[in-house]
Amino acid sequence: MKDALILGGGFAGVWSAASAVRLARSAGSDRLRVRLISAGDDMVIRPRLYERNPDKMRIDLDRLLNPIGVERLNARVESIDAASQTVMAHGADGVLVTASYDRLVLATGSQLKRPAFPGAAHAFNIDTLNAAVALDIHLHHVSQLPPRARYTAVVVGAGFTGLEIATELVGRLRDVAAGQEVRVILVERAKVLGPELGDVPRPVIVDALDTLGVERRLGRTVASATETQVALDDGEVIPAATLIWTVGMSASPLTAQIPAERDRFGRLLVDEYLRVTPTVYAAGDTAAAVADGGHPTIQSCQHAQPMGKYAGHNVAADLLGLPMLPFTADPYSNCIDLGAAGALTTVGWERTVDKEGSEAKAIKHAINTQWIYPPTDSADALLAKAGHFSNSAYAQEIS
Repeated sequence: MKDALILGGGFAGVWSAASAVRLARSAGSDRLRVRLISAGDDMVIRPRLYERNPDKMRIDLDRLLNPIGVERLNARVESIDAASQTVMAHGADGVLVTASYDRLVLATGSQLKRPAFPGAAHAFNIDTLNAAVALDIHLHHVSQLPPRARYTAVVVGAGFTGLEIATELVGRLRDVAAGQEVRVILVERAKVLGPELGDVPRPVIVDALDTLGVERRLGRTVASATETQVALDDGEVIPAATLIWTVGMSASPLTAQIPAERDRFGRLLVDEYLRVTPTVYAAGDTAAAVADGGHPTIQSCQHAQPMGKYAGHNVAADLLGLPMLPFTADPYSNCIDLGAAGALTTVGWERTVDKEGSEAKAIKHAINTQWIYPPTDSADALLAKAGHFSNSAYAQEIS
């Protein structure tokens, strides 16, 4: 019996498990055991944490893994010993457990870099389910705060996440403001909005922000904060009851325990099969792979899902002596939610605008509520989708 051990219960981890099981079953092999360790019982639909009711943005992992026979351990990984091929983890009951492996898939995701300015503890974020729920609870109770600026929110970072939460906040605050003035202020250190999104989609983004009344403070950042105000580095003080930080992501710190090269985000450099070392593979936000046109993959479910499928397939193939598949990403595209102003879809790494407004919003809704969800309670449905290595709705199964 060979052991494939997957760390992480997000998109990359779940699809790694399903893809490994799929290949073993299609090969008629009973020589592969697939196990998964996750620090929680749910697969969090992380791309939706900017929305209302974030507590609903999760799936019971057992509804995904039990039907396909994957053993799951609810534990927090403490260490990886690549030399002895063992993992140490603290279970939910506090007991330290050891798991050995023949092949490992590291799919423990990424995390937000926390700010260090005075008063940073007052900043909310939407990086995790718990953090997003804490923000949601806060927003439902702002009407009970002192009246000065209780319906004013400052969002730091005008990248993908910052734009989505800032535009969504307008509506979420209006839900509780009972007709009173709502202000959302977007603070960005760069001189332009969405610096990593490029120049092409920016006019559409600006129009959306203008439509919603989202204010901008460009070329600035936060110097300090309290529960009732945010001070910027140019001396402006903004009375605000809500501060949200969205700046900076880094790969799971577990990547540092693998003896291999990492990129500036802490991601492990992988080969065409998503292999880091002869016994370790990486997928999702922990892996720096090459996408279409030689571009590095980005930390998003768009790349995490197919990377997970390829990694799981290749781990199983490696252990069973079957052909491996080189990772091939779909042509890059993007879809940004812009709240009540609609959405924006782009194609290519130049991010050429494809659709905007209500048409793009319909696509974003389909992505968020249908396309990124794995099938539950059905081994056949999950394993069939694990064979669709492309994100395209028209992808053909690779047999």
